[in-house]
Amino acid sequence: MSDLSDSMKDSTVNSSSAKQATQYNSTNVNENAQNKLGLNNPAFWYSGGFIALFVAIALYDAELLSSLVNAGFSWSVGVFGPYWQLLLLLTFVIGLGLAAGRTGKVILGGIEKPEMDGFRWMAIIFCTLLAGGGVFWAAAEPIAHYVNPPPLYGTQENNQQGAVNALSQSFMHWGFLAWAIVGSLTSIVVMHLHYDKGLPLKPRTLLYPILGERALKGHTGSLIDACCIVAVAAGTIGPIGFLGLQVSYALNVLFEIPDGFTTQLIIILFAIVLYTLSAISGLNRGMQMLSRYNVILAVALMAYILIFGPTNFIFNGYIQGVGSMLDNFIPMATYRGDEGWLSWWTVFFWGWFLGYGPMMAIFIARISRGRSIRQLIVTISIVAPLATCFWFTIVGGSGLAFEIAEPGSVSKAFEGFNLPGALLAVTQQLPLPMVVSILFLILTTIFIVTTGDSMTYTISVVISGETEPNVLIRVFWGAMMGVTALILISLGSGGISALQSFIVITAVPVSLILLPSLWNAPQIAIKMAKAQGL
Repeated sequence: MSDLSDSMKDSTVNSSSAKQATQYNSTNVNENAQNKLGLNNPAFWYSGGFIALFVAIALYDAELLSSLVNAGFSWSVGVFGPYWQLLLLLTFVIGLGLAAGRTGKVILGGIEKPEMDGFRWMAIIFCTLLAGGGVFWAAAEPIAHYVNPPPLYGTQENNQQGAVNALSQSFMHWGFLAWAIVGSLTSIVVMHLHYDKGLPLKPRTLLYPILGERALKGHTGSLIDACCIVAVAAGTIGPIGFLGLQVSYALNVLFEIPDGFTTQLIIILFAIVLYTLSAISGLNRGMQMLSRYNVILAVALMAYILIFGPTNFIFNGYIQGVGSMLDNFIPMATYRGDEGWLSWWTVFFWGWFLGYGPMMAIFIARISRGRSIRQLIVTISIVAPLATCFWFTIVGGSGLAFEIAEPGSVSKAFEGFNLPGALLAVTQQLPLPMVVSILFLILTTIFIVTTGDSMTYTISVVISGETEPNVLIRVFWGAMMGVTALILISLGSGGISALQSFIVITAVPVSLILLPSLWNAPQIAIKMAKAQGL
């Protein structure tokens, strides 16, 4: 009986242990699943909830959303516009100082040789930061400034000088300052704190030198991350929506395909599938491949237009435009004479680029291990902007040459701020217009896709806390941004316009997160120079 009793006890204990083990394993599986999806991270709920609220208000009352966003937009550009102008200018100047001094030799990322070869590295940077905006805006902005001259320059009697001024203003918006804010000083701070100090690859790390442990833990860190996620999601959702609207318009002009929501839906779904698959494949596969082929296509189109387009005007316009920008660099960067004009041009662009700042710093930190500070700053703040300016001269400068030769040939198509209309007006005046137009649409699509996949990847890194996030979380954020774009364009142009203005509002908290990098990056660079015996 005693043996039987002991046996029964053992059986009960084993059964109980098995039950507890099953419960533990089940709990463990659930926790792992939640961790992989980032559901345990408050930043997921803050950012996802805010985006969901924005969409819900848009669906409930689009006019209410527009009035709220417009009020926030006016306040943001009025109060923070001067600060943003100084922030971008100082970021660029301080970055140049670090690159020029002994700190320029500092190697970032804790390894001696770069993980990625130079061409692939630069291709990813170009495609991610220039994005699709660099295609449609390249055609539209120069003609916009030509038709309505910037207040700093005023109207010119000489058409050639008016064209140079238009290019110069466009160069300011897409040149040195724009590129510097999305990945120079902030990348130095993030790379040192992550690779050398073991801090997480998250926006909150930028404020660690100021807030200490408070920036890394609790709701403070989660709110910092959430602000940056919302800003970059808004900045990415907008171009995805614009892609649908603009390519749909172009297909209607070229092939008489109906320019409606069904066409826009198909285009955006195609883009979602492409950039989500690319994000899933990781940095070393899809993203590199897309970037490499897109840079090759862009260079081929540039060469074609140089040969068969207004060659002399392009070269002269580039040289004079860059010269004029450098000559008027400080006056343009600090211009405050016409706040109405600034709010829809310079300050709007600065708000858009600022929103990308922290997340782009993380992305650049992830792909730039083994690069020196000089390589990083010179590539991002000088080489890339000059290449962007040349791209703007190739596309927009050709448009200006065609407009001067035949007034109205481009400006008429651009009426009503029709960005794709301006691009098609340029491509239609080149040899093989149909082929060139289709290639430009492909180029734009891949630019948007590379931005979508890089930002999907980066958001997933921040939410999951892993450098190689789970496939599910990448798919979720990729699909979420695309679906949000679809919902907003289904509401008509007002939905995307509201998002466009909202992008500027999100730059307010983000610009405060970027501010400490002005002094933290130099301090870190000097400290690392001493540590590396420089």
